[in-house]
Amino acid sequence: MSQPPRENLFLNLGFNLLLPVMILNKGAKWLPFLSPTSVLLVALAFPVGYFLYDLKKRKKRNLISILGIVGVLLTGSIGLFKLPPIYFAIKETLMPLLIGIAVVVSLKTKNPLIHALLYNPDIFDAEKIDARIDTPAKKASFNDLMKLCTWIIALSFLVSAFLNFFITKMIVVTDPRVDQAAYNSEIGTQHWVGLIVISICTLPISFYAMWRLFKGIEQLTGLTMEEVIHADAKKDSKDKT
Repeated sequence: MSQPPRENLFLNLGFNLLLPVMILNKGAKWLPFLSPTSVLLVALAFPVGYFLYDLKKRKKRNLISILGIVGVLLTGSIGLFKLPPIYFAIKETLMPLLIGIAVVVSLKTKNPLIHALLYNPDIFDAEKIDARIDTPAKKASFNDLMKLCTWIIALSFLVSAFLNFFITKMIVVTDPRVDQAAYNSEIGTQHWVGLIVISICTLPISFYAMWRLFKGIEQLTGLTMEEVIHADAKKDSKDKT
């Protein structure tokens, strides 16, 4: 059975996060002939369209698309109803917090989210790794390793949630019912400031989780990092250099 084609990470993030945010923030300036509701629909079209495209192409439900759709709906609704800034701060806090909770809760399911976030078959040669984890003791140790990495990733989302709240509270202070233009500008500033600050604070946590995963797999299987990386991922990495 052939493997589904690997997705392009940059297209994924662009269609699901970057473009919708830019349209929501700059839609009134870029598309002055559209109503706020129409701008919301245009922004929503990108993650919805990518979700349907990815579902047809790879036969998988794209998690980032779903999060993008929810995020656009929440942000757009807050803007449409001109709700006070605290609602936007709550939304910015809830999104990473709910993702972190979902990552932990998914440990009890057949498809833990940690597999999509870290132990991704597009990156890891799961068949080779599974062949080496061939005893009950090794399987138990591997499950413990995945639980540890899950909690580390959940911690990164928790940190992101707190940072989002404080950054938003500091920057988004204008009531949209008083000055919509200033409110939109503050949201735009919040997005790029938040992206920089949160990346600096959470990427080391994510890299630590990935390092622990690699080291744990190496100890359990005897395979090196080069050996556990999927052949296609190594090829793509070489092609880009």
